[in-house]
Order: sequence, then C-alpha cells, then structure tokens
Amino acid sequence: MNTDWAWFGGSGYWLGRLVLERGIAAVYVIAFVAAARQFRALIGEHGMLPVPRFVRRHPFRLTPSIFHLHYSDRFFAGVCWLGAGLAAALVAGAGELVPLWAVMVIWLLLWALYLSIVNVGQTWYSFGWESILLESGFLAVFLGNDRVAPPVLVMWLARWLLFRIEFGAGLIKLRGDSCWRDLTCLYYHHETQPMPGPLSWFFHHLPKPLHRIEVAGNHFAQLLVPFGLFAPQPIAGIAAAIIIVTQLWLVASGNFAWLNWLTIILAAGALDESWFSAVGLQPPVMPGPPVWFTALVLAFTATVLVLSYWPVRNMASRHQRMNASFNPLHLVNTYGAFGTVGRSRREMVIEGTAETEIIDQTVWREYQFKGKPGAVERLPRQWAPYHLRLDWLMWFAALSPRYALPWRDALLERLLRNDRDTLRLLRHNPFPDSPPHFVRLLIYDYRFTTPAERRRDRAWWHRTLVGVYLPPVSAGTLPKPAPR
Repeated sequence: MNTDWAWFGGSGYWLGRLVLERGIAAVYVIAFVAAARQFRALIGEHGMLPVPRFVRRHPFRLTPSIFHLHYSDRFFAGVCWLGAGLAAALVAGAGELVPLWAVMVIWLLLWALYLSIVNVGQTWYSFGWESILLESGFLAVFLGNDRVAPPVLVMWLARWLLFRIEFGAGLIKLRGDSCWRDLTCLYYHHETQPMPGPLSWFFHHLPKPLHRIEVAGNHFAQLLVPFGLFAPQPIAGIAAAIIIVTQLWLVASGNFAWLNWLTIILAAGALDESWFSAVGLQPPVMPGPPVWFTALVLAFTATVLVLSYWPVRNMASRHQRMNASFNPLHLVNTYGAFGTVGRSRREMVIEGTAETEIIDQTVWREYQFKGKPGAVERLPRQWAPYHLRLDWLMWFAALSPRYALPWRDALLERLLRNDRDTLRLLRHNPFPDSPPHFVRLLIYDYRFTTPAERRRDRAWWHRTLVGVYLPPVSAGTLPKPAPR
C-alpha cells in the first residue's frame, strides 16, 4: 500500500537528496580509508592506545562497538575496507538499484561500522566532525532512494543539523574569545590554526581591514544566515549558498578534515531544483512511500525532536560546550569550533640521534610530519578532507602537555625501534637504516615569515626554540608500557 502524504516531496527535493546521499557516502569513503591506513599505530593491537585494552575497561553500553565482541587488526581492517567499499558503491549509484529496505540496511550498516570505530578510537577520534558524519550518516538511512519520493521531514532535519553546526559555531565564538567581538581574531587564526594549508600564509598577510571583514562576515554567516534555512525558497537556497561560499573560504584557508565538506554537502541539500538547472538532471518518476517507510520516517523525526532538547539547552546556556555528544550513539549533538584563538603558535618537534652518548656536539635529526609545520622552508600541504590524526594531536600536545600524556611515551618507544606502522604516519624518517639511540622533544615558537623574509630566506616559517619539553630518552629509560 502506498501513500502520497504532504511530507513526501517531488522533484524540488530529489536533487537535494541526491547531493546529500552521494556527498555523505563520499565522506564515508574518506573516513574509512583514513581509518584503515592509520589505525595500526594508533589503536591497533600493538598501537599507542590499543583497542583491546580500551574495551576491557569500558562497557558496551557506554561505548557501543562491534569490537567489544571481537578485535584483531585483521578484523578492524576488514571493517574499514568493507565500509569504504559499501560507501563507494553508494557514491556510484548502487543505492538506486536495490529495494528501499536494502539501501536503508546499507546506510545503517555504514553508520554502525563507523560508530564502532569512533567509540573505540579514544582521543584520536575526539573531533566534532566524527559526530557530524555519524549524525549525517544516520539521517541518510531515512532519505530513501529513487523508488520513493524524497521525505520532506528528513530533508528538513538535514537543515536542522546544518543549523546546529553553524549557529553553534557562531555562538561559541561570540561567547568566547574577545577577539571575535572586536573582529581581530583573523589577525592570528590563519597562522595559529591546527594545520595550515598551502594558502594560509597568503591569507595571513591579507590587509587587517579585510581580516575584520572576514570576521564580520563569519558572524553574519553563522549567527543570522542559518535562520534563513527554514524560510521558503528562494530564501532558503540563498542562505545555503552563503554558507557554501563561506565554507569554501575555510577550505581554501586551512585543513579541517571533512568538517567544511560535510557542511557544504548539508547546505547543498537545501538548494531547490532551480539551482541545479545547469546540470540537466531529470528526476525519475517516484511513487509515494509505503506505509512502513512513512512510519519509520515519522518515528525518526519524533526521536530527533526529543533529542534536540539537549543541544538546544546547550546553545542557550552561557556555559555552552563546544563539541559534545549527549548519547553514545552520537545522534543529535552540539557543535562549535574555535571559541578561543591562539595569539602565537607552538610546535612540538621530535629529534633523534644515532650516537650512543649525549654530548654538546651530538648531532640531532628531526622527524618530519606530513601535515603539521616542521621544516621552515616547506610550504604546508592540502590534506583535507583527509584527516591526519597524529598531526592534529601533536598540535594539541604543543598547547598543553596533558594532551600527549596518554600516548607520548608509546610514540617515542615506537620511534626508538623504527616501528613500521608508526613511521608510515610520518613524512620523513631520518633513521632509515637503523633506529636512533635517543629521542627528545623540543618546543618551538613558529610564526609565518613576512613577505620580505620570504623573499630573502625562501622560508614560509620562522621558528625560535622555547625549550626542551622532554630530555633525551632511550628505549631503556622510557617507562614500561601498561599491559594490554
């Protein structure tokens, strides 16, 4: 039995649904591939924060994951590549070739697999965009395929998610650092952000009046524009277009994994068919929904409305939390970013030496990371939407040593034995033939060179040694790792 109720739309929502489904699936591909390529050194059986040890200490009800039932590195890798394969099939349009119930099962399986990874990923997976992907991925379960008209309620729930991402980020800035209120935060942010991109040096050197316009434009895009998402077309489409433009600006100026791209995908879902007229796609004939699908959409909508109490309360609070999940399923979360902006940049640098004794003339060689600043003459690379997890945590560790305490010694121990999986996370290993005898951690102040310094020194960064974060250690002087 089919029905064609008002909350299921026609062609005006079909292209938006198509963008949402293909876009979310594409981000899933990137997320699963990144997990597959990095997990062994981070959370594998012999990783810095092993999953087996974590699941012994945390109950399933608080961290639901299939890895509570079984874990091995081979099984984890299988989960990652299965997720990447299923998501790639959806990107290619396989979701339109199977029955409605089957595509819902595929989306639900993708969500469950990635939830299983996030819930055992510990500090390596403590980023807000993990929850955004999980919430978007669960929403996609109820979007349907071409065998049913787009569910308008779910399309609007995607706008509600986009609203929380943008408005939450705007509020945390307005309530946070004073430089957001006096419009000066971008005097510093392009230089001090976690992982600058290839254009960040140029953004940093824009005129200060333009930086103030950037901040004012950000406030407009995050505090006012999101309300337009709930207005009739074309206002909703204009609001979505403004969000897309501002997010592309962020894509160009830095590396924030898939945060900006997921936001762009959600915003594109709010554009009606007139915005896609140049594409020339024609919506297929779509029947009304079966009763069981209508019931599930209504139940899902009601659940989201109930769970929205907590993020709404958080946004209304003067003590707003920046990124938080209110349930272990990572559904209907609160979001925000950069409530505080650093005025200077510190970097933790790892050095090693092959010499067996430490003297004043000891030669130290520096490990180079793929994304985070290291060698001053190296232009930062564009990595987003791929996520370099160790590089990001090194940025946090430079801000405060406590961020590194759970995994610092484990990282150094692996460098002292040239652990293959750990070295794959780095750009350059200065000891390719045999491991170093000692390693140490230094703290440097980094700043972008001025245009004159850039021309003179051919360097993108200038750095000054602050001090020694950890004196030289060897394999024999590091604390013994905790039992797994």
